[in-house]
Amino acid sequence: MSQQAIRLLIVDDHPIVRDGLRGAFTGTEEFEVVGEAAHGAEAVTLAAAARPDVVLMDLRMPEMDGVAAIRLLRNQVPTVRILVLTTFDTDSDVLLAIEAGATGYLLKDAPVEDLLRAVRSAAKGESVLAPSVAGRLMSRVRRPAHGTLSERERQVLRLVADGATNREVAATLFISEASTKTHLVHIFDKLGVRDRAAAVGEAFRRGLVT
Repeated sequence: MSQQAIRLLIVDDHPIVRDGLRGAFTGTEEFEVVGEAAHGAEAVTLAAAARPDVVLMDLRMPEMDGVAAIRLLRNQVPTVRILVLTTFDTDSDVLLAIEAGATGYLLKDAPVEDLLRAVRSAAKGESVLAPSVAGRLMSRVRRPAHGTLSERERQVLRLVADGATNREVAATLFISEASTKTHLVHIFDKLGVRDRAAAVGEAFRRGLVT
């Protein structure tokens, strides 16, 4: 085995997936699979012992999920690069993984050559994002600039966060219920959410309400 081989730890709760990934990296001196883990806690223990260059990390696993494992790995084995490999590309999955410290985010339907290229890049510390993931992040980053709430929308949102109904919002602000509903539609669109609860949660996250 070449001393320059990229040392890999594969983390996935499905044995057949781990087998397939191991097979993708065998037959070449460029990569060396130094361990496999079925959940996040096992991954952290193995990474501390084996000191891989790159961890291929699934997200949704029993006992400890991928995001929790990424946080621990970044703290306990800070030199390791973590490449998420999952079937999920929702905003919450992507943002949580990257905020936790993932180097890259790839989907399991990626061609093998893309996977190999991503591992090479991750080993160098370069960010790797699946195209759909990159698009989601770009839209998320752009959203606040295009989604600035008006003062009236902030007033509506603060009242909704306090538990006010549409009728109560309208009465407090001396506007019609129809106007209240229109403001809420605009608020949902600007915050990228679908309902009142999500709007309130996003508002707290952004510090729009306290």
